[in-house]
Amino acid sequence: MHRLGTLKLPSGACLDFSGPALIMAIVNCNEDSFYAPSRALGEGAVAKALAAEEDGASVVDFGGESSRPGAAYIGEEEELKRLIPAIELFRRRSSLPVSVDTRKAKVAKAALDAGADIINDISALADDPEMAAVCASYGAAVVLMHKKGEPLTMQEAPYYENPGEEIISFFKSAAERALASGISPGKIILDPGFGFGKSTENNLEILSRLEEICGKVYPVIVGLSRKSFIGEICGRSEALRDAEERLPGTLAANAAAIMGGADIIRVHDVKEHVDLAKVLFALGAAASR
Repeated sequence: MHRLGTLKLPSGACLDFSGPALIMAIVNCNEDSFYAPSRALGEGAVAKALAAEEDGASVVDFGGESSRPGAAYIGEEEELKRLIPAIELFRRRSSLPVSVDTRKAKVAKAALDAGADIINDISALADDPEMAAVCASYGAAVVLMHKKGEPLTMQEAPYYENPGEEIISFFKSAAERALASGISPGKIILDPGFGFGKSTENNLEILSRLEEICGKVYPVIVGLSRKSFIGEICGRSEALRDAEERLPGTLAANAAAIMGGADIIRVHDVKEHVDLAKVLFALGAAASR
């Protein structure tokens, strides 16, 4: 497991990696993310975020644009309308670190002005040429995620010669690009992008080699929660409603991720994963005595 100390955020808060894996709560400020219970707008999104904090989340991740397979790109103004009021309202009521799932620099800037701490960019700062400079100027933490293709078509026929080596090379280039833009090495987080242009076999290989693929230099976040490959393994992948039955499989996959080196787990079900992380940490501590 990674034990990398702390990551300081613009608000003055820190992510502390010395204890159990941290839990990032998903709050989707849209109407088309694949798991319906994660969706809410305005006050509803704030209520979800506050409930996640009460359940033990260390970070809340607000997202205005769905990145599920088949999802279409939305414009800046619509994304701003969905996200910024919710972030502002939440920040008035909580000091919990806030992450924003966006690949647009204008949205990132507005979110950081509203009190966000982390920019969770599925394009690893590549889609918008201004994104890296915005993050650097605010001292924001950044999540650099690997994906192959675009959400609209990425799952149609994903193919790799060697997924592990490709992602290792991608992370090296993405981190170099971030550093060259003025982002501190202490503000970088890596995400292997489970389900983003990857088959079930690809996802399983990455999960089984997580520490090797992501390395030990930067903290690692994983987003496995209720994803379709878990449904495929468990026989619950025929319809989107099957996502509601994927929690046990998700817990198993996230346990493997934590044991394999994940520092942050991005999830829909906070309370269950807080308990999972605590038990795994206690077992690790007992084994090392």
